[in-house]
Amino acid sequence: MSKRLELKFLNEENKTVTIALDQPVEPADPQLINQAMDEIISQNIFTTSGGDLVEKKGARIVERNVYEIML
Repeated sequence: MSKRLELKFLNEENKTVTIALDQPVEPADPQLINQAMDEIISQNIFTTSGGDLVEKKGARIVERNVYEIML
């Protein structure tokens, strides 16, 4: 099983941009995530083909289970 934290933003073209971080700290702290996302926007450290990140859209933890099938 693997988990990742997905931070979702909107760029200048109003398109969704996702930044994914593997193995997030749990339990997730919404206040810290909110602050980190604000900092990412204010520092303008990521650019996309649709322009700068301008707004927070959301955040989520995604859990994935992988089961190998023996052939």
